[in-house]
Amino acid sequence: MKQSMAWPPDLPHASTALDLEAADHAARHWTWPVSGPLPIGGDDHRDAACRMFRETFNPYRPSIIAWPKLAEDALARLTGLPIWDIAVQTEGKARLRMLAYSQSLADPAWRDAIGRNAWEENRHKEVLSSLVAAYGIKLAPEPIYHEPRDPEWAYLVTGFSECIDSFFAFGLFEVAKRSGFFPAELVDTFEPVIQEEARHILLFANWLAWHRRRLPLWRRPWFELRVAAVWVFLAWERIGIARGMDAPRGNSIADNNFTLTGGRSVSDTEVSLGSMLAICLAENDRRFAGYDSRLPRPTTTPAFARLVNWAMSPRDWFKIGR
Repeated sequence: MKQSMAWPPDLPHASTALDLEAADHAARHWTWPVSGPLPIGGDDHRDAACRMFRETFNPYRPSIIAWPKLAEDALARLTGLPIWDIAVQTEGKARLRMLAYSQSLADPAWRDAIGRNAWEENRHKEVLSSLVAAYGIKLAPEPIYHEPRDPEWAYLVTGFSECIDSFFAFGLFEVAKRSGFFPAELVDTFEPVIQEEARHILLFANWLAWHRRRLPLWRRPWFELRVAAVWVFLAWERIGIARGMDAPRGNSIADNNFTLTGGRSVSDTEVSLGSMLAICLAENDRRFAGYDSRLPRPTTTPAFARLVNWAMSPRDWFKIGR
């Protein structure tokens, strides 16, 4: 399986500060130009989702990112985060899984969009590799990435996993920004990557909605069983990693657990679970606000977060029970 990782020839360059600002705005705001309903599962829905992904592309280049110089304390906080090994490896696996699934598709629009997503996952890996090199972060040796035997299963696992991780990443990034735990220059430099994750899971959510609607009735039960199995697999993975909270950095258990416990690593002050979830929910809404409201958003993780927040609030219990 091969895919060129060269700069996509049909996508624009951004060379000036004005170009970069325009590209950043375009990456966050998009509306399907046809008015009226956008029925899920129709050709217009597919075309809108794929066009959104293509037209909101942000042409930043990892090779020319100017990583800011950090003071010793900020550098220690950054290098001490238990995420870098698993972050680089996750992007490597995501790229291969998305590419494999895109190349299995007969529909040219989805094949192109998900293939572009694979290219962007590789660019995320390049960003992270550039960051760790700039700040002297030591990584464990990367494993060999294997082509998935079941591309659809691999794409489902990757897509739903990104929906979970991006939801928490939105909140953690905002906590880090508010706390000033890291310099504003570093936060601003990494911002396009975080917004790009919103685009990725928006594309996945729309592919999922479209694919579900287009499946013949006789195939839907099996597909929904696979989706349920993915959630069980991801829940088992994340519940299991809770047992490894004290594992040393470089252990994938500890690194994955960062999405659940990372608030303490990006702020000088204690962040309660309720506050963390509220920030994640607000940031999730904000990052999707600029995209056409007719495009379905990821819903499962935000719904679970709202349920947990409600369950933790006695006042909400009282109101519901009245």
